[in-house]
Amino acid sequence: MILHQLIDYDTLRIIWWALIGVLLVGFAVTDGFDLGSGILLPFAARTDLERRVVINSVGPVWEGNQVWLILGGGAIFAAWPQLYAVSFSGFYLAMFVILTALILRPVAFKFRSKREEPQWRARWDWVLFFSGFVPALICGVAVGNVLQGVPFRFATDMHIHYDGSFFALLNPFALLCGLVSVAMMVAHGAAWLQLKTAGPVAERARLYGSVAAVAGIVLYALAGVWMASAIGGYRITSAAQMTGPSNPLLKTVELHAGAWLANYAAHPWTMAAPAAGFAGLLGALAGLLLRRPVLALLAAALGIAGIILSVGASMFPFILPSSIDPRASLTVWDASSSHLTLFIMLVVTAIFIPIIVAYTTWVYHVLWGKVDEEAIREESGHAY
Repeated sequence: MILHQLIDYDTLRIIWWALIGVLLVGFAVTDGFDLGSGILLPFAARTDLERRVVINSVGPVWEGNQVWLILGGGAIFAAWPQLYAVSFSGFYLAMFVILTALILRPVAFKFRSKREEPQWRARWDWVLFFSGFVPALICGVAVGNVLQGVPFRFATDMHIHYDGSFFALLNPFALLCGLVSVAMMVAHGAAWLQLKTAGPVAERARLYGSVAAVAGIVLYALAGVWMASAIGGYRITSAAQMTGPSNPLLKTVELHAGAWLANYAAHPWTMAAPAAGFAGLLGALAGLLLRRPVLALLAAALGIAGIILSVGASMFPFILPSSIDPRASLTVWDASSSHLTLFIMLVVTAIFIPIIVAYTTWVYHVLWGKVDEEAIREESGHAY
């Protein structure tokens, strides 16, 4: 027997659908608190020393957190090539904006302290705010557009045509999803700052984070009601070819009101995802109000995971529906790489993901503890 046939093709597709979710959650949870800290920087920290404390709380770890973004992009490219082709071409300008913000962040970290002029440093502080706010907002906007369907189609030769525009992405429902993303990142960043800082910075972060947690709960609930009442979902009306070739045009799909909620009725255990979203944000709010930073940080991470996974649970088996040609919608069953490719990737992932998790855990263990203002003063030549 050929080794890769030990796992069925349809099973591998499900595994890689789940792994993409894990990688997206990994990026949002690990990078979420430093994006949130960047958003909070001009507000939670008011003096130059306080802002240096905030920056140094995330400075040693933010680069490592980017590993999950790289892994996610690489996995989509290799495991779901059609998804990569459609999303990275259709959302090109949006992704360019995100990458611009992420590129400016290390520049701001390095350049901010090169000069002591207050105006110079203030400008770079707002760059750090921009580099936190924009990725959080645009990622949420992208999710909102995916839930509504993306305007793409396939020609008879399988050439992809995207008929949308950047500004069309900024529709009301997508912007609402973007605000949900910003709120959960700010709550996560506030929990991190409460854990890593002390004094006025921690107290201000606690206040802003509590407001963000409440806003996240309300906005997430509003998005759910909006999706249930006004956003039509997609449903496969032909027999699903779970082990067939990756050709999206071999099925028939129709737009159906309430289809995105059908999975919750068919598989009640999937309700755990949105429940975790609400419970996590509530736990983050409780942890912030009670000054329990570890509880707040872990709960905020749970909330982020639950919100992201609730999108995947509601859409399954769709991963990118088409609003102009539903038949072209990409699903778990018709957008993946070959059986052999998925198996080889799974073996590699099984080896390297535990190494990455172990190394990341060790780094956070070494860097555990609060960032002290006095230490920043004494190490002015080494700290950010």
